[in-house]
Amino acid sequence: MLGQLTAPKKLCLLRLSAIGDVCHAVAMVQQIQRHSPQTKITWVIGKVEANLLQGLINVEFVIFDKKAGLKGYRDLRASLKHQKFDVLLHMQVALRASFASWCINAKVKIGFDSKRAKEGQWLFTNRKIAPQNQPHVLDGFMGFAQALGVKTEQPTWDMPIGQENELWASEILATNADKPIAIISPAASKAERNWHAEGYAKTADYLTQLGFQVVICGGPTTLEMLLATEIISFSKANILNLVGKTNLKQLLAVLKLAHLVIAPDTGPAHMAVTVGTPVIGLYAHSNPHRTGPYLYQNYVVSCYKHIVQEQYRQLPEQLPWGIRVKGINLMNGITFTQLKVKLHLLIAEHYPELPLK
Repeated sequence: MLGQLTAPKKLCLLRLSAIGDVCHAVAMVQQIQRHSPQTKITWVIGKVEANLLQGLINVEFVIFDKKAGLKGYRDLRASLKHQKFDVLLHMQVALRASFASWCINAKVKIGFDSKRAKEGQWLFTNRKIAPQNQPHVLDGFMGFAQALGVKTEQPTWDMPIGQENELWASEILATNADKPIAIISPAASKAERNWHAEGYAKTADYLTQLGFQVVICGGPTTLEMLLATEIISFSKANILNLVGKTNLKQLLAVLKLAHLVIAPDTGPAHMAVTVGTPVIGLYAHSNPHRTGPYLYQNYVVSCYKHIVQEQYRQLPEQLPWGIRVKGINLMNGITFTQLKVKLHLLIAEHYPELPLK
């Protein structure tokens, strides 16, 4: 790090993906806006992620289509050819993001500190954020705001949902308006990060006994649809299946109306955090202290630490921060009893009026 900057007049942010990470980045952006409302912000972002964040106040989005190959880079350069930024926040270490940074004209290009500037990111930047000791991803992003002289605080979010999406969600959930809503978002991007259908079904049955309306959410992929169908087949509960039936903004609206969310390491868990809905995160492959639901770490059910010790014979803090463990059945280490304990804790802290059984 070459010394702290002041908030620039024109700022570009480069963070293409994924859904959870761009949710973390929103908190950082909005802290910059509160500190320096005159700063004009342009965000280079992925196509899918832009669908979630379009309408974010005082942020201009430039979409980079990573699937377009060289054309994606040419289009990005053309979109920004008349733009000159005071500062670029290069917040993604993937090599394709670094190549994209070549298309952005900025005097100062800030990247991660040397320890975290992987895939040669340091070659594409001329300043670094300050080193951090085992940060959550969101805290790592806050380091970019701090490099601009922003005194960061507990993150908050103002997400662009839209009244039409909130109305749609209200109508979809209106059938059981007298019941609290529990969302199960069962599928991560990789199947090995998913808990088993029997566990989710047992959880749905128990939530129904407690008086919740259970809703399953997710995207339109075959994996997500099959998992939802399997959960419903194992369950005795009357589950509302919204898998593949929402766009990202509609999903965000549904998550906002929910009373709690249960999910593995997946985007909807972090989306729920942005709208203040408590999350029970299910973790085995990645360290929840780094990637878990930021405001709800006390509700995480994790067997990550145990697996790390089995595979590496060391504690997580003794290994490179963020190291992932490998195995296709690791999520089976999570038990319904463990989840039930966290569920009781969440209800006691947020909804003490609900009876527990």
